[in-house]
Amino acid sequence: MSKDRTWLEELRDVLNVHQSERRGVTALMLLFVLLFGAVVYEQWVRTPEPTDHAALEHRVHQWIAARADTTVDAATLTPFPFDPNLLERSEWLALGLSERQVDGILRYRDKGGRFRSKRDLARMYTLPGELYAQLEPYIQLPDSLPARGGKRGTRKGTWTERDEGEGRSERAQRPWVADGRADGTERPVSERRAERWTAARSVEVNSADSASLVALPGVGPAFARGILKFRDKLGGYHSLDQLAEVYVLKDKPDALERLRTLLVVDPLLVRKLPINTCTVEELAAHPYAGWKVAKPLIAYRKNHGPFAAVEDIRACQAVGEEVLRKLAPYLTVE
Repeated sequence: MSKDRTWLEELRDVLNVHQSERRGVTALMLLFVLLFGAVVYEQWVRTPEPTDHAALEHRVHQWIAARADTTVDAATLTPFPFDPNLLERSEWLALGLSERQVDGILRYRDKGGRFRSKRDLARMYTLPGELYAQLEPYIQLPDSLPARGGKRGTRKGTWTERDEGEGRSERAQRPWVADGRADGTERPVSERRAERWTAARSVEVNSADSASLVALPGVGPAFARGILKFRDKLGGYHSLDQLAEVYVLKDKPDALERLRTLLVVDPLLVRKLPINTCTVEELAAHPYAGWKVAKPLIAYRKNHGPFAAVEDIRACQAVGEEVLRKLAPYLTVE
């Protein structure tokens, strides 16, 4: 660029573009002007039309009402004496609680939670204070747990002085709690206390109901329901080892060990199937048989006649040693 050219000539060279480029620049400028005009019109010129919010407010009120049902009018309650550890859904609703409140309580119980005192129920966030105040006189639980203290302590599962006094007074009625061993030597005090404690709290699992199981330390409604449901399918337990097959206890070895110290089994209460007269459907309903065992076993009986002994079922190819071991306690040839 020569030095004698003026700035005006240099500017003219910069603005000297091709015709198609000038058209593109013109179109962009026109588009910018249109957009700017639309913004100005919407912000400062156009008068907005009034909006009817009635429909929206109605939907909002419906949404709030559907989710704010945790507030129950105390006047609508129909309280009656109850244990919160045993009440079913229909009974909670009969008290006057809402669906959401009942769901919160049942979720707590299903996870193994247990109400040991009235204060435990008061801690449920779904129960407002005024609602709990109306229910509190009808709750069949102590007001609070006993205070901890003393040399021997009052923790759950600990033998206390009071327990020992009761044990001494009942020793005559409990022949299984003896002070001496068979060889004539005296048993240690700690061993006698532990046996009295276990004997006083043991529950026979084949005759127990849900209330007696839940009353045991560490056994919640979920565990109790699982134990009873599997017991009904089996026809009764013949060994405490079968508790490991309960669905809610399969991955809880600590709970199984605790249950072994709290439960006892009476094999005489096991309900047995007459293998020579039962139907395919009755045998298939047993957890240890199923259709894969029941159908060939009943077919074998029809072809070869009745079994002389329960062990004779191993002659059927569908019955292996494992099936025989598990199923035999539940069969009879009588």
